Amino acid sequence: MNEECIHGLDGELCALCFPPAAPVAPTVPAARAPRASRARTPEAPTALRTIVAPITTGTARTKRHDDKVGEQRIYHLTHIRNLPGILATGRLLADTSADWTDRPVVDISSPENRSARRDVRVSGADSLAVADHVPFFLSPNALVWENIRAQSLDPRLSDDAHDAAAYDFVILVSTVKKVLDAQIDAAADPTASHFAVTDGDAAFTATRFGATAESADRMLQMLRADLDSDAILKAELLVPGEVPFGLITLIGVANDRVRDAVKPILATLSHKPKVAVYPPWFHPTEEL
Repeated sequence: MNEECIHGLDGELCALCFPPAAPVAPTVPAARAPRASRARTPEAPTALRTIVAPITTGTARTKRHDDKVGEQRIYHLTHIRNLPGILATGRLLADTSADWTDRPVVDISSPENRSARRDVRVSGADSLAVADHVPFFLSPNALVWENIRAQSLDPRLSDDAHDAAAYDFVILVSTVKKVLDAQIDAAADPTASHFAVTDGDAAFTATRFGATAESADRMLQMLRADLDSDAILKAELLVPGEVPFGLITLIGVANDRVRDAVKPILATLSHKPKVAVYPPWFHPTEEL
């Protein structure tokens, strides 16, 4: 196997990242029964209130990129059966985008969760809704994803998500810098805010939003300052509207079989992200 190290987008093969993969059965095993005892009980979502981080003036592009915040990886989770649709449009689309022609084959969010995210506003009554954004995690061990891979009950997840095996998913990886650069290049005002950052699930009552360039930057710095905290496992980065697939630099998969399924899907594209087998991203935390 000749895969790229997960510790660096341009790294070399690493024995720690890529231990020998366990044999994979030729057929997908039946999903295990949900183990509610493992679930991280989420707070109840609300459409009535958000707590917005203090609004300040935007910061210049150089300031945003001089620190380590731009290097922060961001992770978008999707089912492998949704990948052809993403590639057909060339974009990751927000839930409420008018550009959808076909909805995802496997919808990860429960109807209740989608409804809550369509109602909650990012920075006030006249601002965009959470569902007007493409969501990213800030960790490959995000708590929602942990509840999928541990097959634990979570009201934010659809029945399809609960029934799927962890290795049926792929993780699309980019960085804060790539998304910010693309948004700045497309905007008339280079100091405007182009994404929001939260310190929790974006539909929850107590979640705070960094909704301007400076407050989003501060929120990212705060989350990165304590990587052992659960906060970064709950946090989201929200990109309004869409994210071009060309910003995806890496696709994380569970095993060689999934890698071999993904690579032909990418074959006709001019932009081909690296496909890396990294089993730790797909096993429940208890098993690592």
